[in-house]
This record gives sequence, structure tokens and C-alpha cells, in this order.
Amino acid sequence: MKSSSHSSTIAGWREWASLPGLGVAWIKVKLDTGARSSALHAFDLEEFERDGEPWVRFGVRPWQGSDEDDVRVELPVHDRRLVRSSSGHTAERIVVLLDVVLLGRTVTAEVTLTNRDEMGFRMLVGREALRQGFVVDSGRSFVGGRAPKHARRRNRGRA
Repeated sequence: MKSSSHSSTIAGWREWASLPGLGVAWIKVKLDTGARSSALHAFDLEEFERDGEPWVRFGVRPWQGSDEDDVRVELPVHDRRLVRSSSGHTAERIVVLLDVVLLGRTVTAEVTLTNRDEMGFRMLVGREALRQGFVVDSGRSFVGGRAPKHARRRNRGRA
């Protein structure tokens, strides 16, 4: 799980990212140094076996309040973890490995799958992914620029 360079990249507390392995070109993410792992909004989770190994099938909805650009994904299960949410509830979550492109850098992140419908961001990038070469400036946003206007419109202008 190495980043593409040894120097640190300054990022804001919220950024636009992409998940190329899932076919998600744009997703607004919150960078959270207080969270160990990353989390992705996933729905219709269905566990199954492939060649004797655990896999998971799920949907990803990159835009808040819209099903435009939904994708269906199948990935091997990397792990299962007990995760405490910001509200203090503990639940077991499935963990998958995902490449995340953030500010032009690709990192591999351990990502828990959960329902983030009530959250302001479809994805949270935690410190395990951030320590692969990012420093978060909590006073800045969208250091890497914004998604193209047509993409932000899908997100109802909430960029």
C-alpha cells in the first residue's frame, strides 16, 4: 500500500476523488484524520463465495440524492471489522481494498462498506489511507480543484 511518491501532498478537509476500479469518475470525499479506516456508501450488500473465497456484491451511489451513475460492484472481502461510528454505535463491517485517486495520487485504501445515506459525504477517507502521503489542512477545501460543472450538477450543485 504505497503512494506514488514519498513527498507529502497538502489536501483540504474535503476533496473530489475517483475510484477507477469501480468506474466512479467523481465522488466528493471527506478527509478524516480521526477515523482509522475509510468508509464508502454502499447499498444492497450481498455476500457470496467465489472459488471458495468470500466476496461481496454491492451498489455504489456516488451522488447524494441521485441514483445517476450508480454502479454495481463485486470485490473480494479483505477483512471484517468492528467499527464505532461517530454516533458511538459499534457494528461489524465488510472491508474491501480500493484504489483511490486523490489530488492526482493513487493510494490503496482499506474501505469499510456502510450506509452513509444520512451523511453529507458518500465517502470518508481515513488516516490509514492519508498516511500514504497526504497532510490535511483543515482550513482548506478542494485543494485539488472541483469536479467538472456537469458532474457537480448531478450532485445538485453541492460542491
